[in-house]
Amino acid sequence: MTSHPTIYLARHAETVFNANARMQGNGAHTPLTRSGIAQAEAMGEALRRELGEKPDLDFWVSPAGRTQQTASIIAEHLGLRYFDVRHDERLFEINVGAWEGRDYADIVADSGAPIVDRERGLFCVRPPEGEWYPDIRARLDAWLAGLDPGRPALVITHGMTARVLRGALVGGEPFEPGCVPIAGNAPQGTIFRIEGGAERAIHVGSGGQQVQKGF
Repeated sequence: MTSHPTIYLARHAETVFNANARMQGNGAHTPLTRSGIAQAEAMGEALRRELGEKPDLDFWVSPAGRTQQTASIIAEHLGLRYFDVRHDERLFEINVGAWEGRDYADIVADSGAPIVDRERGLFCVRPPEGEWYPDIRARLDAWLAGLDPGRPALVITHGMTARVLRGALVGGEPFEPGCVPIAGNAPQGTIFRIEGGAERAIHVGSGGQQVQKGF
């Protein structure tokens, strides 16, 4: 069985795209709202209580602007240098392909059918020219394989990516037969401590859910 380090996994704070139900993707910088900045401050405070000042860990972040902005605020709370944060594209959000940058309502209108399973908060169709859940899992598995099992990791990533990563580490329900496990939804700004196949929420964020608020 593969050994993984203790992972502190956080979903970034609210962005202007989240607040306006617009698909983000990974191409454009989508800055945090004032509420998002407050969420990031609360995340930093929670991690400072949990980890103390200048914790000895590996700090990973998706290269997307919204995760970097969240990480910069958290780094200040922890007394860590933002310039020591490790950026890795394998932590990007799901690639929403041709939907990127579009209003969620317009996509639904053009599709003529639901694109989301609202009960589970998941896409029920693959984004055109985009990724599907096993694609996210494949890049996350490659990232996990390179971690030092002896060093804790703090990870700032995205809503769907975090759910697939949690599914890999603690289990979850596949969206469809043959799909990868996907963990339950969590608000923006939520932080989980994951160790030994179990997770504990050390902070529950105040942001919205990802499909209704945009990826």
